[in-house]
Amino acid sequence: MKSFKIALAQFSPHIGNLEANAQKMLEQANEAKKQHADLIIFPELSILGYPAEDLLLRPSLNQRTQQAFEQLREIKDIVLVFGFVNETEDGQRFNSAAVMKDGNILGIYNKQNLPNYAVFDEKRYFDEGHQHLVFEYLGHKFGVLICEDLWSLPTVQQLAQLNVETALVLNASPYEVGKPQHRVQTMTELAKQLHLNVVYVNQVGGQDDLIFDGTSFVINQAGNVALQAPTYQEGLFYAEYDAAQKHFKTAEISPALDTLAEIYQGLVLATRDYVQRSGFPGVILGLSGGIDSALTLAIAVDAIGADKVQAVMMPYTYTAQISVEDAAEQAKTLGVTFGIAEIHPIVNSFMQTLYPFFGNSPSDTTEENLQARARGTILMGLSNKFGNLVLSTGNKSELAVGYCTLYGDMVGGYAVLKDVYKTIVFELAKYRNSIADTPVIPERVITRPPSAELRPDQKDQDSLPPYEVLDAILYAYIEEDQSQEDIISKGFERAMVEKVIQLVDRNEYKRRQGALGPRISSRAFGRERRYPLVNGWKAGI
Repeated sequence: MKSFKIALAQFSPHIGNLEANAQKMLEQANEAKKQHADLIIFPELSILGYPAEDLLLRPSLNQRTQQAFEQLREIKDIVLVFGFVNETEDGQRFNSAAVMKDGNILGIYNKQNLPNYAVFDEKRYFDEGHQHLVFEYLGHKFGVLICEDLWSLPTVQQLAQLNVETALVLNASPYEVGKPQHRVQTMTELAKQLHLNVVYVNQVGGQDDLIFDGTSFVINQAGNVALQAPTYQEGLFYAEYDAAQKHFKTAEISPALDTLAEIYQGLVLATRDYVQRSGFPGVILGLSGGIDSALTLAIAVDAIGADKVQAVMMPYTYTAQISVEDAAEQAKTLGVTFGIAEIHPIVNSFMQTLYPFFGNSPSDTTEENLQARARGTILMGLSNKFGNLVLSTGNKSELAVGYCTLYGDMVGGYAVLKDVYKTIVFELAKYRNSIADTPVIPERVITRPPSAELRPDQKDQDSLPPYEVLDAILYAYIEEDQSQEDIISKGFERAMVEKVIQLVDRNEYKRRQGALGPRISSRAFGRERRYPLVNGWKAGI
């Protein structure tokens, strides 16, 4: 047995761009060779990207995959372990890993455990594999697993029983709060239990509503972490195996981020990748002087730079002067393009046009929504004219209960805070200020009572419970799937719980039409929480 060096390629594939992905993999493999690596491991489906959804059904996929293989065959003198879509002659399609050296395929592994829960939909696209792949190199016995396989104890036990010393695991594991630490803790126990080294390589980058955090790692069979790559950072990370000592040497161990840093940096990464890979020259958003738009602006600037961000303040009769002042102050601090567009003429025109229909009926939320829709129209007009992506600024609490206007403040192509509860919005704003030399979000924006400013002296808590109470009820109902009676039994007022649940249920139609946004929770609105718009379900049990 010889000592060896493994390169972990914490890689951000561009979904569907197989040629560019293969070229990047080729460059990373050549760089790893310069560092005397013997093997390089890439994430799950690294040639195509994950999740590719119905791109997996395209007739030309197999041809494009073969072309990417030809690019990778150029690499010599290093073993490649990478992910690809394996379409067989009998019509089966597998989520697979290839082991290649000097252009020759040493083995192919087909993923055995296909996740079909939460954000995963693999059984729609793939067939299940049934055999392990074991190969020897430099006197060492390696096995290959793909993502969900590692979380199936019988599958990993079977691999360990084949006298495998090191499991090479290719992953595209989406982020949610606390998940990077959970992976390491769980796999530490597994490695120790099965006396198996684990080399875990995870995808990094934003993809639509998913965030991939990377945080790849190597764990020795004794359960010691030998390497932990940084969260949210692309790069090559190296682990050296000492044949004499029969373990991986301790290398770089990047400390875990605290929760707020983890969330904030994830939102920045997701926004950057969505904007840049979609080809937008920049972004535009409505800056109201409130905390949601303030935090969204800070994230946008951190993601793509102030020179690519435009903020527009759109005051009306009920807009407080301090809101205008705070918006202007933040825009100046961050250095973004800023303008003020009065909406009085637009709203007045709407009202005149609608007067023959409304008559002298009393004002209600209709008039409030006209203000929001006037603002949405301005933002979309500027987007159409100059090509910038509109960022929606609503948070998860508002979207949950429908405290937002369809075709108004919900307009946009990307909702940065879509999966962030209001209580966390406040904490993230404080966090962002804490890492700046000078605060980038005016203190008054954080401390003022939240208001949509659509009617005189309006406050959010005129219509909603205090956010700390609202968010606790929403978390129990959405993330934990608790029933109305279960939530009430925790000590919440019955009338309040009934009202909140009713609001969540009847506003599904709004969320269905809203922009997508980055997922940070275990139960986000979107692909993993899908309710029929029309149903007769009783919420009580």
